[in-house]
Amino acid sequence: MIPKMSYLVILLLSLFSSGWSFLEHDSWITIELHHSVSASKPDQFTHRGNISIPSLNSGLSTVVQSELSDNELEEIKILTKQNGFYRLKATVTYPNGNSQRFLTSSKACSLLMAQFNDVLWISLDANGFVTGITASQDAAPNSSGCSAEEIQQIQEKRFSTDVIIRHAELAPVPDTGSFIQKFEREREARERGEVRDNRGFFAKYWMYIVPVVLLVFISGATNQDAAK
Repeated sequence: MIPKMSYLVILLLSLFSSGWSFLEHDSWITIELHHSVSASKPDQFTHRGNISIPSLNSGLSTVVQSELSDNELEEIKILTKQNGFYRLKATVTYPNGNSQRFLTSSKACSLLMAQFNDVLWISLDANGFVTGITASQDAAPNSSGCSAEEIQQIQEKRFSTDVIIRHAELAPVPDTGSFIQKFEREREARERGEVRDNRGFFAKYWMYIVPVVLLVFISGATNQDAAK
């Protein structure tokens, strides 16, 4: 019979192996985007667009976003002049109806100089749940900063967003099958008497020898103290 401790080790290895599978059951999510573009009302968010990701494994997405109004563009320019932050709120909805909300921000200057070309990074855990959403922008190649002249020249009002999904990096999975096979072969060999212990005498019985030596040592020291 396999000892109880061995059963426990095999069970833990099996659970570890199955629990770290990489999105075994594919899923989908939708993300609703709202943004804050007003310097005077930073907590006021308006609708920006929607993102649909039908397969988390493939990472393909459909992005539909509203064009900025003339007033919103001017608000972002004012925010840029004040060295303020553009804030983006993302609400993730799962197939079971549950939702999560994430908030990310970036310099309004960076967004304006990138002419509203940004990247939305979506981080997932091993079970396909979103753990974080971050927006970033690539610096404009010919931009020297957010000068007043450069700010006024920006007339683009359409967002162009790339969505990149980052899956969790999984730890190496133990080879449970090989471990069980090796254990079974060793057990069968022991039952047939084919396994021989070639260790030395001390290596085999050190757990018995050490306590005896310690006991003798302590007893000798006690006798010497009593003799004094």
